[in-house]
Amino acid sequence: MIIGIPKEIKDGEYRVGLTPSGARSFCLHGHEVLVEQNAGIGSGISDVDYVKAGANIIDKPEKLYEKSDMIIKVKEPLPSEYDFFKPNQIVFTYFHFASNKELTETMVDKKIIAIAYETVQHDDGYLPLLAPMSEIAGKMAGQIASHYLSSHNGGRGKLMGGVPGVGPAKVVIIGAGSAGTCAAKICGGLGGDVELFDVNIKRLKYLEALLDKNIKLLFYTNYTLLDSIKNADVVIGTIYVPGAKALKIISKEMLKIMKPKTLIIDVSIDQGGFAETSRPTTHANPTYVVNDILHYCVTNMPSGFPRTSTYALTNATLEYGIDIADKGYVKAVADDESLRRGLNMVNGNICCKPIADTHNLKYYTRVCK
Repeated sequence: MIIGIPKEIKDGEYRVGLTPSGARSFCLHGHEVLVEQNAGIGSGISDVDYVKAGANIIDKPEKLYEKSDMIIKVKEPLPSEYDFFKPNQIVFTYFHFASNKELTETMVDKKIIAIAYETVQHDDGYLPLLAPMSEIAGKMAGQIASHYLSSHNGGRGKLMGGVPGVGPAKVVIIGAGSAGTCAAKICGGLGGDVELFDVNIKRLKYLEALLDKNIKLLFYTNYTLLDSIKNADVVIGTIYVPGAKALKIISKEMLKIMKPKTLIIDVSIDQGGFAETSRPTTHANPTYVVNDILHYCVTNMPSGFPRTSTYALTNATLEYGIDIADKGYVKAVADDESLRRGLNMVNGNICCKPIADTHNLKYYTRVCK
C-alpha cells in the first residue's frame, strides 16, 4: 500500500501525521511512504530524516494525494484540500465530523474511507488515539489557565497557587476523562483550589487515590455546577461523547452569574464546544470576551507543542495504521472492534450513528463488503 503524509495547512498547525520511525515501520512491512516536502519542519523533522527512514519526498500535495492509497494526517481536511481526495481512498486522521456538516457532506460526496482517530474505542470506553492529544491538551489547559489569570492577559489577576495569607485561584473542571484529569493535576500541582466534576461515580472513586487532596471530586448536576462557577476564576470544559457534538453545559445565561474576567477554556471546541458562547479560535488569536468573560477556544491546542504531540500521536496510531495497510481496511476493522468503531464512512455511506444523527443524514449499519 502507498501511504501519503501531507503537510498540515490549518492555521498554527505544526504537527505531522507520522514520524520518520513510523515511516520506517511501514517500509519494513513492505509499504511505500510518500511525505510532502517540509511536512515535518514544524515538528523539527527534516525531509532528510524521512529519506533516511526510507520514505520518498513529494513536492506538491496534489501529487501526493493522487499517488496514495491511504492518507495519514493530523487535522480534518480543509476546503482547499477537498479536491485532492479520490473515491475509495483511506483517510486516517482526526475528523470531528459532528461539528462540521460541510466537511461531512463533502467527504460523503468524495466517497472516501474515513477512519477517525477520535472514535477508535476499546470495549471499556478508552479512546486510545484521542487519549495522547487529550492528555497534552489537558496539561496545556493548566498552563494556559495560569497564564491567562494574569490581569495583563485579561484575567482576574489571581495567582494560581496564591501566597500565605491570600487564597489560591478556584478552578472548576467539567469532565474527568484524560483531558480533565490532566488539567486537574497541573492546576492542583500549581496550588490551585480545584473542583473536578463528572457524572461517572466509578471514575471519581478511581481518581480519589490518584489526585492531590486539594482536588475535590464532585458529581455533576446542573445545580452543583451553578453553585461552583459563581466563585470560579477558571472554568475548563473537557466534555467528549464519541462521534457526537459536545454537550452544551455552560449557557450564555450562566455567564451572568460568573465573576468578571473569569476564564473559560474550551478543550471540547473540536466537537463544537461545551459553552454556548464558544467559537473556534487559533494560536495566533486565542481569546475573546463575551459578557466580560474571557474565552480560550483554540481548536488545535496540542500544536502548541508539536514535537511532543507528533511523537505521541505516532506512538498511538502506528499499530492501527500498519494493520490497515497490511490487511486492507475491510479485514482490519473486521478483526478489531476498536478500529471498527473508528470507521465513520465508506464510499459515501455514513456508518457512525452519532454523526448521521447530528446532521440528519442517512445511517448505514453495514457498509463493508
